[in-house]
Amino acid sequence: MSNPWRSINSVETDEGVLELRQRGEKDFLITIAGRVLMNSAANRSEIMLAELACHYVNNQESPRVLLGGLGMGYTLRAALDKLPLDSRVIVAELNPSVVTWCRGPLAHLTAAAVDDIRVKVMIADVASPIRETAVNGKTGRFDAIILDLYEGPFEAARKKNNHLYGSAALKMSNSALVPGGVFAVWSEDPDKAFERRLASAGFSFKRHRPPRGSHVVYLARKGG
Repeated sequence: MSNPWRSINSVETDEGVLELRQRGEKDFLITIAGRVLMNSAANRSEIMLAELACHYVNNQESPRVLLGGLGMGYTLRAALDKLPLDSRVIVAELNPSVVTWCRGPLAHLTAAAVDDIRVKVMIADVASPIRETAVNGKTGRFDAIILDLYEGPFEAARKKNNHLYGSAALKMSNSALVPGGVFAVWSEDPDKAFERRLASAGFSFKRHRPPRGSHVVYLARKGG
């Protein structure tokens, strides 16, 4: 008989209770309102997301990467493993409890990736640094923007003005990237409407699916 899940910590959010659960020594879940957001045993698509994005920027001098969503830290760990020592990774995470978990009970899963000297954590919606960088012009543009959020563009397909995946938001992300910069997005499923919006925003893109994985990774690049 398998060990039962036990709650380690929980916090109230506007979407319901955000909870960290553990079973045995190695298995962890993060749930919200009872819905599983991420599982420590299933992270192929998150790792592919980071590896594909950082493959294109790891030869840049002092690359700047923006990561939206910390989760259990697997995407961040995969990015750091691909990036040079002079890189800078800004992580935008909405909930400070998630950061605390990644520095505490989840730290051993990623060799404490969140405390790497290349990492700066912001408690913010990732749309904020994207908008700020786009508005400020050329200074401080990103070599890569990686969005690893539990509601990807498939959910946003019903919200064309979505603040991250809508038409205006995608044009903002394009402006926040250097020429040739990478925009990488996790999605639960393929989304043709999102693909059309990517193209309209000035991105070329490819859709990837990890081996034996059920999710989708979009790798888009800005012209130039």
